[in-house]
Amino acid sequence: MPLPHSLRALGSPNFRRYYTGQAVSMIGTWIQSVALMWLAYRLSDSTWFTGLVGFLQSVPHLFLAPFAGVLGDRINRRKLLMAVLSLLALQSTVLAVLAGTNLITLTQLAALALIAGILNAFETPTRQSIFVQLLERREDLPNAIALNSMLMNGTRLIGPSIGGLLIALFSETVCFALNAASYFAVVGALWYVHLPPRAARAPSHPLADLAEGWRYAMGMLPVRRMLITLALVSFAISPYSTLMPAMAVKAFGQGAGLVGLFIGAVGLGAFISAVTLARRPSVRGLARWLPAAAVIAGLGSFGFGLSTSVHASVVLMMMAGFGMFMAGAACNTIIQTVVDEEKRSRVMSYYTMFFIGIAPFGHYLAGWLAEHVGVRVTFLLGGSLALLTGVVFALQLPTFRTHLRVAYVTRGIIPASEDTQMGDP
Repeated sequence: MPLPHSLRALGSPNFRRYYTGQAVSMIGTWIQSVALMWLAYRLSDSTWFTGLVGFLQSVPHLFLAPFAGVLGDRINRRKLLMAVLSLLALQSTVLAVLAGTNLITLTQLAALALIAGILNAFETPTRQSIFVQLLERREDLPNAIALNSMLMNGTRLIGPSIGGLLIALFSETVCFALNAASYFAVVGALWYVHLPPRAARAPSHPLADLAEGWRYAMGMLPVRRMLITLALVSFAISPYSTLMPAMAVKAFGQGAGLVGLFIGAVGLGAFISAVTLARRPSVRGLARWLPAAAVIAGLGSFGFGLSTSVHASVVLMMMAGFGMFMAGAACNTIIQTVVDEEKRSRVMSYYTMFFIGIAPFGHYLAGWLAEHVGVRVTFLLGGSLALLTGVVFALQLPTFRTHLRVAYVTRGIIPASEDTQMGDP
């Protein structure tokens, strides 16, 4: 039976096999995420330390992702991904053992968060850039990216809710152990994936490759503007996970269950954004979503800072999740559509650096601000920054679309002779 058009990338056996294993692994990842933040807050009773843990999990993306991109363009991406995922399983196992024996200290928790950040700095750009090799038809790439976003955010919806329940019923240890076991699914799937050989590359120095990738990414106006916009939206909105334990306890007088509910609401909003993208027939027309997504994310965060109702807060967190991840997935789709294959890993590493690598500074600053001006005011400030970012991008949208149209013509997405109004990027 043929697959629906919105699931067309799953028609490729390699992508389908990988996607199934990744689904299991990502549920475990989000279960661990909420458990780690709750454990950090429970042990320290400090939003500053919780922010530090979020910082350490993400900051390696800023410094190491570009080197991961160079590596991904030089060696076998499948083998690199399997090695990194195996090490992440080991990190979760150590967390489970230390937490289960009540031996874990704040220093150990911070160190393990940093180790996970280092490993994920290599996993994320490699995972993003391997999609095109998993597909039988290159034109299915936008759908594969949308389906991956659907997976990431669908599990973001399920995982934190399960994590909050498991913490309430058992402990954080169970969450860490489940995540360690979940990595076997995706590593096993990659074991059976067979990728076509890539074209041989001319010998070059890694630092020269790094500089070439930066010049290439920053030299394209659409890519440059998208990366800057992503950085600002991520900086403003992503600290929600760091602030949520304090918000649940101090603003609503509840515990881990409410943390899971609010973070799950972000996942639901993000999942809706992914479904929206998956249903699109092509990448064309996606540019107009970028400023709208930033504005929606900003309104969600700003409103959450004012809300005193759990039900309203869930809706507002859905808005924040929809906006932030619509911006991220839309940029991912456009960037992967226009970049050269031999530079794909490097450009996606800069995407990772700007989207994920900038987030730790938001986590750290948000934790500090919450200690000094309150968690609600911190959400208001983040929402205001995202709103302003969306408005500025909207004002620059005509120039952005003019340059993007040139890239689409080069890739054959828009015929060179097509009327500019019909050739809407």
